[in-house]
Amino acid sequence: MTVHVVQTGEDLWAISNKYSVPIESILNLNGLVAASVVVPGLALYLPDNLSHIRFYRIKAGDQIGNLAFQFHTVPASILAANPGIQPNQLHIGQIVNIPSPLKLQMAALGFILPSSESANIITLNSIAGQLSYLAVVAYSFTDEGFAYREIEDAALVARCKQLKIKPLLMIRNFTLTGFSPDLAGRVLENIVFRRNLVASILNLVKQRGFEGVSIDFEFIPPARRRDFISFLTELKRGLGDLFLHVNVHAKTVDIPTNRIIGAYDYAAIGQVADMVAVMTIDYGYPGGPPAPIAPITWMEQVIQYSITQIPPRKLQMAIALYGYDKAVSTNATKAMSVLTAQNQSISTGTPIQIDLSAKSPWYRYWSGLEERIVWFEDIRSLIEKYRLLDIYQLAGTTFWQVTLPFPQNWAYIRDHIAVIKT
Repeated sequence: MTVHVVQTGEDLWAISNKYSVPIESILNLNGLVAASVVVPGLALYLPDNLSHIRFYRIKAGDQIGNLAFQFHTVPASILAANPGIQPNQLHIGQIVNIPSPLKLQMAALGFILPSSESANIITLNSIAGQLSYLAVVAYSFTDEGFAYREIEDAALVARCKQLKIKPLLMIRNFTLTGFSPDLAGRVLENIVFRRNLVASILNLVKQRGFEGVSIDFEFIPPARRRDFISFLTELKRGLGDLFLHVNVHAKTVDIPTNRIIGAYDYAAIGQVADMVAVMTIDYGYPGGPPAPIAPITWMEQVIQYSITQIPPRKLQMAIALYGYDKAVSTNATKAMSVLTAQNQSISTGTPIQIDLSAKSPWYRYWSGLEERIVWFEDIRSLIEKYRLLDIYQLAGTTFWQVTLPFPQNWAYIRDHIAVIKT
């Protein structure tokens, strides 16, 4: 894999000649709209024929020779990829880079908000090889716990099956005003309403042809912590061999009384669910001050806590396919796709910066008299996140949400990751 960061004075013709990569390939891989303009700091993903780089944390008893055998390579390649390494003095916890023909394997789940049927199918077709599951975000429930469909999704479900992607019914405590703690709390605390919810979800799964359920209940009142586990247990019992996927807010410590994270008993959820996705996104949240969407240091802290509660092979971390454009004076926030954020920097002639601690790109520009800051993701921040998945041997990742274009992400997965199809 090659990542080129545009320098002052460079253009795509020079970059194309330097790497012997056609300009058309650069445009397509990076979602650029024209060959004439780029900005300093823009990170470009370029194709190459180099070995995949795997990332490995040294354990007790590891030796370079054994790692070479495990990753189908030779000791000399590992030594060359880690200048200064002492092969006879490896220490536990040390991270090594391993060139290998073996790709990172992961389970990838994409969320989709059904809108235009034809546009959704086109999107799904274009990334089918990069997804294990598709969670169709089209379901909520009433005050009495009856699940209902908000948007037609039959074509998506049928196409998933043709493409060997498992379709999941995604249900949220979502209302016209957003996620509702009251709705979740009222239904979870009432055994009758809770049973209504389980029964109606199971009925919809059967009727609509889903192969499982993805739960996204946010801001559950902390007092409903045990009720949430009861609900998940009842639901999994009814699903049987069908897949139960549960999304939870990110945390680095358990605070049972916290209004955002308190209701999530990671260990108990991990025992019930087939897969748990921690929402390692929105560290810089809408309405808050400009900040990275998912700084790598914070994401690693979340992972380190999560794996003490949930087996790594049941654990996914979220990756955002969006950025936030914020007014500095008011924190008023506009969400946009990663590609829109990238190309806005080009259209405004704004150089892109990289926060070396967060491993996240950002830029500052002016809209009239208003100063604005944009934080988003790019190929550099993506690689750092996939590196963590490899180091901690996690099950995979989720993407919110797949109609938001991020060509670099899908190209990287296609080239360097083996997506598990079950």
